[in-house]
Amino acid sequence: MELAKLTSKGQITIPVEIRKRLKLKEGDKVFFLEEKGKIYFQNASQVALRKFQEEMTGEAVKVGFESEEDVVRYINALRSSSGK
Repeated sequence: MELAKLTSKGQITIPVEIRKRLKLKEGDKVFFLEEKGKIYFQNASQVALRKFQEEMTGEAVKVGFESEEDVVRYINALRSSSGK
């Protein structure tokens, strides 16, 4: 358990061990969630990435990709056609 002090401006310093565990660095945003009377906070970019991954689940199959190799071939074809 870690302890932080609230300033008169409502700011806290997140203890270094917590910042490391959440992979937080200067300028990062945090996401607050209230659930069953408790407040949780997470690295906002990790929350956004997780949500994106959940929303994209199954999309590759819908467009006809059956394997990772199919995706790689498609990307290579796009790169070839764009001259890169």
